[in-house]
Amino acid sequence: MIINTNTAANVAANNLKLNQALLSKSLARLSSGSKIVNPADDAAGMAVAMRMDAQVARLGAANANVSNAISFTQTQDGYLKKVSKALDRMSELTILAQDVTKTDDDRALYDNEFGQLANYVFNTSTRDFNGVSLFSPTADLNITIDSEGNTFTMDHINMQATTYTDVMGTDSTGTGRATITTITTATGALTDVRNAIKQLAEDRAKIGAYQARLNATSEQLSVSKENISAASSRIQDVDMAEESTQFAKQNILTQAGTAMLAQANQLPQSVLRLLQ
Repeated sequence: MIINTNTAANVAANNLKLNQALLSKSLARLSSGSKIVNPADDAAGMAVAMRMDAQVARLGAANANVSNAISFTQTQDGYLKKVSKALDRMSELTILAQDVTKTDDDRALYDNEFGQLANYVFNTSTRDFNGVSLFSPTADLNITIDSEGNTFTMDHINMQATTYTDVMGTDSTGTGRATITTITTATGALTDVRNAIKQLAEDRAKIGAYQARLNATSEQLSVSKENISAASSRIQDVDMAEESTQFAKQNILTQAGTAMLAQANQLPQSVLRLLQ
C-alpha cells in the first residue's frame, strides 16, 4: 500500500478536470447560442461562417440598393403619368385650335393653357431624386445586383430630347415651344405633341421593364440571403436540445467525479490501521 503517490486520486482529479472543462464549454454554448465559442472549437467552420456572414451583409446592402433603384423608377413613372395627362390635354387643345369657327383671339386663349401645360412638362424634366436627376440627358445608372458588386445599367430617360423640347420649349419661359395661335401652327403642334406622346409611351415601357427586372433581382437577393444565413446557422448555431443533454451528462459526471476524488483522498487513511 502506497501513500506518497495516490494514483486513484490522480486519475479521479484528471477525469474531474476534463469533465469540468466540457461542462464549462457546454455552459458557454448554451449561454451564447453558438457552438463555436472560440476558434479552437471549429477553426475551419469559423472561417467559412465568417465569410458567409460577410456575404449575407453584402446581400442585404445590395438589396437595399435595388430597393432604392425601384423607388427611383417608381418616382420617374409617377411624374411621367402626370406628363402623359398634360400631353393628352395639349393634343386635345391642338385639335380645338383647328376649329375654323374660332378666331385667332380664341386660339390665343387655347395657347395660354397650352403654354402652361408645356411649362409644367418642362418643370417635370428638371426633377431629381435625392439629388440625382430623374430625367438626365446623359447619365445612365449602374445598379448593384449582387454581393460581388456586379451591376446592370439603366438607360437614362432624357426629357431634354428634341421630341419633348419641340413641345415644351428649352427653358422655363417656353422658348422654342410649339404654339397653337393659328390653324397652321396648331397643325404643326399636333404633330409635335403626337411625337412626344409616342416617346413618352416608349420611356414608360422602358421604366416598366426596369422595374420588372429590379423586382426579380430583389426577390433573388432575398432568397440568397435566406439560404446563406441558414448555411451559416448550421455551422455556428448550437442545437439547444442536444447541448442541454450534453450539459446534463457533464454535470452529473462532474458531481460524480468530485465525490470519487473525495473517496480517493480517503484511501491513504487505511494505512493508519496498519500502524495501530
